Amino acid sequence: MGQLYSGVMVKNAGDSQSIFFASQEVMIARSEWLAVLSRTRRLAALTVEAYERDSRQFFAFLNKHLGKPATFDDLKELRVADLRAFLADRRRNGIGPRTLGRGLAGIRSFFSYLSREGLAQIPAVKIVRSPRQPKSLPKPVSVADALTLVKDVTQLEDEPWIRARNAAVLMLLYGCGLRISEALALKPSDFNDNLQTSLLIKGKGGKSRMVPIMAVVNQAIADYIKKCPYQLTDDRPLFRGLRGKKLQPAIIQRSLQHLRAALGLPDAVTPHALRHSFATHLLARGGDLRTIQELLGHASLSTTQIYTGIDSDHLLKVYEKAHPRAR
Repeated sequence: MGQLYSGVMVKNAGDSQSIFFASQEVMIARSEWLAVLSRTRRLAALTVEAYERDSRQFFAFLNKHLGKPATFDDLKELRVADLRAFLADRRRNGIGPRTLGRGLAGIRSFFSYLSREGLAQIPAVKIVRSPRQPKSLPKPVSVADALTLVKDVTQLEDEPWIRARNAAVLMLLYGCGLRISEALALKPSDFNDNLQTSLLIKGKGGKSRMVPIMAVVNQAIADYIKKCPYQLTDDRPLFRGLRGKKLQPAIIQRSLQHLRAALGLPDAVTPHALRHSFATHLLARGGDLRTIQELLGHASLSTTQIYTGIDSDHLLKVYEKAHPRAR
């Protein structure tokens, strides 16, 4: 059996598969590291699950690479070439640079934990470089397409309450810049006041932020609550599926796919694109990056800066208007 850390199942050190991949002492340290990530650092459950999987794959590689389960002494002797061999092996299996980078980040985190605990020093991990990440910009929806979408979202569904539900969810994505997981995690108690002007959102890593909520979004939520056939209690999510269970992201994604086909909108119109559009349209109308960072719940401004590549014309106009030497 395994141990459950904030919803993430981790193999025990006594599992035969784990011992096969690394020594019992290493696997015990690995389990303790994952517990620290979950309980102390409060990383998101999906992040801890990814680190568990990445580190398991790393030790499976080392088992083949070294010809035996890795011990602490083996980890101390790792060379840069060994870590590069792991990355090359993953790349041959079709793993992209983003996943490779995350996997290396997980390995670095585990090795840093071993160093802090005085269990092993692995200097090679500080030298090996992360794979170069491809630059990718989000594809925002145009203002016209976004307005068409939120206006006509109700036209495909037969059930009035489902039409109202979908409209409310899309309003939260485009009107508040929420991730779809954040929107679907909301409770009825988050909307006790129809006149409220802000919404407390719990985002990635358990970090909370306040986002403004417009009257039109409040109205869409109230319309859904009024029409929903299920009892909406505060101990369960606000948005429900057809049979009353928690609404799944795939339902909204599929509904949006059908809607964009009916409206002739581009394939770039996805739930996440609406969040990107929220930020892009704010930037185009004079919003500053620091404010947009807070609204999106990004931990770093560098994450938010990806949006500057979308509207360089606007940034140039701001520069020409504000900089003394540009006049």
